[in-house]
Amino acid sequence: MTDRRALAAMPLRVRYHECDGQGVVFNAHYLAYVDMTAFEVEKALFGSHQTVLAAGVDLVAAESNLRYLAPCRFDDELVVSAFLTHLGTTSLVLEFEIRRGELLTTEVRTRYVFVDRVAMRPARPPAEIRDRYASFLPAADND
Repeated sequence: MTDRRALAAMPLRVRYHECDGQGVVFNAHYLAYVDMTAFEVEKALFGSHQTVLAAGVDLVAAESNLRYLAPCRFDDELVVSAFLTHLGTTSLVLEFEIRRGELLTTEVRTRYVFVDRVAMRPARPPAEIRDRYASFLPAADND
């Protein structure tokens, strides 16, 4: 996952209450970290989440897969980076890397679906939204 251009990278420090009884970040918090980074992607590409909503669409998570490679613990300084790996007609796939320094601790792959804000059904995003995402696709996928 290192040959791609990141859409956004978000630093964070693990808070005590995010850790479980084993002293490791509780698994659900990794998805919260990813969700926070997804909003940073929208901020980097469009200025804010509101801009996407004003275009008549929203993104909803359809599925996520997490791969834990090393534990994260209280007070660890992490960076969560997001990469676009697929852009379909009504969906996109972001892959996230969570790193502590150079160490890759967690990989997350999430498929999002664009939905019409009123009907909450899958919808094609406006061209200006899709085009900004498309500029981050790896060359082989940007056909």
